Amino acid sequence: VQLVESGGDLVQTGGSLRLSCAASGSFGSIASMGWYRQTPDKGREWVASVISGGATNYADSVKGRFTISRDNAKNTMFLQMSGLKPEDTALYYCNADIRLRIGRPSKVYWGQGTQGTVSS
Repeated sequence: VQLVESGGDLVQTGGSLRLSCAASGSFGSIASMGWYRQTPDKGREWVASVISGGATNYADSVKGRFTISRDNAKNTMFLQMSGLKPEDTALYYCNADIRLRIGRPSKVYWGQGTQGTVSS
């Protein structure tokens, strides 16, 4: 199983970015998926999560500006980020709680990260 993020870029304050996370490999089902971000001073922090049924949750710092979504048919998750601020600059990681086979316990997998930078 592999998670690959894409979409990171350099944008100006107030701009937008759309991140993608694609899961590939042989597995049974994906339960929850989420986005985290990491900076040298704050470490890794949770940004948003979405479960298979579509329910979403957001960190207070991004609520109203970021939108998480997923395409279950394509095993892909997205993070639409708008109203970006310099403090949103981070390495963005996705994770997914994946069950390889029916009846087996699930495991959390992580991607390698994609850099999003917001200039002031």
